[in-house]
Amino acid sequence: MSIPRFQQLILALLAVGCLSATTASAQSKPLRIFILAGQSNMEGHAKVETFDYIGDDPAAAPLLKRMRGADGKPTVCEKVWISYYTGSGESNGEGFGKLTAGYGSRQEPSKDGGKIGPEFTFGLTLDEKLKEPVLIIKTAWGGKSLHTDFRSPSAGPYVLSEWQKQNYPKQEGHGIPKDFEKWKADKVTETGVYYRLMIEHVKRVLADPKRVCPAYDPAAGYEISGFVWLQGWNDMVDGHTYPNHGKPDRFDLYSELLSHFIRDVRRDLSAPKMPVVIGVMGVGGAQAGSDVVAFRSAMTSPALLPEFKGNVTAVPTAPFWSEELGAIDEKYGKVRQMSYYLDSKDKGYANADGLMTPEQKREYVKKFEADLISPAEVALWKRGASNAGYHYLGCAKTFALMGKAFAEANLAMLHDQ
Repeated sequence: MSIPRFQQLILALLAVGCLSATTASAQSKPLRIFILAGQSNMEGHAKVETFDYIGDDPAAAPLLKRMRGADGKPTVCEKVWISYYTGSGESNGEGFGKLTAGYGSRQEPSKDGGKIGPEFTFGLTLDEKLKEPVLIIKTAWGGKSLHTDFRSPSAGPYVLSEWQKQNYPKQEGHGIPKDFEKWKADKVTETGVYYRLMIEHVKRVLADPKRVCPAYDPAAGYEISGFVWLQGWNDMVDGHTYPNHGKPDRFDLYSELLSHFIRDVRRDLSAPKMPVVIGVMGVGGAQAGSDVVAFRSAMTSPALLPEFKGNVTAVPTAPFWSEELGAIDEKYGKVRQMSYYLDSKDKGYANADGLMTPEQKREYVKKFEADLISPAEVALWKRGASNAGYHYLGCAKTFALMGKAFAEANLAMLHDQ
């Protein structure tokens, strides 16, 4: 039986429509998910006001150009979104939207903090290299350790070091808890809290990506494409958990904990092959002390394990430390030491005329600073730095180069996979 001409036309149009829908669905690529986590340097303490300093270096100037739009304001990415979960205590909250500057450290989670961490240029690099939309999920809190706060499930409970076993029960002060039993109980409660908060937030975003990223296509789905870890300060300076000062194996425990962390994150997010980037501690740059160097080695170690070959990359951040700003920071440190020394004298600092008055102390410190730090150095400091050394001097150039390097390392692993 022949089909009437008008029915043939309708069937043809329906077939074309179905083919177009199928083709569009096939061409739509999964949303790329990248997770950033850590403590205060992952938060990021580089003020936007230090952006101009980036342009002083011809090699970094092209990056600054990408960080700013034609109007001179920070670039707003068109196909990169971010969900940022942070806060303190019970004030944790989320800020989200298209990626731009301001997703660094925040007083209020939902409000622009005027700072950047590595997320800004990390996203800009992905925006340039990838065709599909990108969603960055960032979780970061200042002052958190891997040995306690971010301790992952397979690492087990917090274990006292031999030094703690010998000294904590004595209750001798100098950082030793007065109530040892209460300290042990608190340690159990605190262990793994921020690891769980991190995983919970990532899963909350993944349950409804479109809430944060309007470009998300449920038909295409999403793919967890990378994880960046930038943390370490609180572990590095903890002489009780890591007591063997000066010994090359002092931070071996950190390497073990980080290896557990990587395995657990992959398991808990059902992403067994997820590329992981470790941002290796760079504070102090090339002039860092022996303990910092030992800690860098411990952070790098997991990437050298056979099981992590090709899917975990350790990226040194010391090359991005501003040596010239670091030298000025050392001078400001001497000024602070002098001020502290004068203020710590019970009866004032004696001079030829007797004891210094508070006003004389201030004038002495003021002159000491002027003699030590030149006007040109003061101007350079104001141009490039906005925070302390343990926050990479709050230098936007450092964080910008860091974010770019993290993205490139992540993309290289994706390419190899």
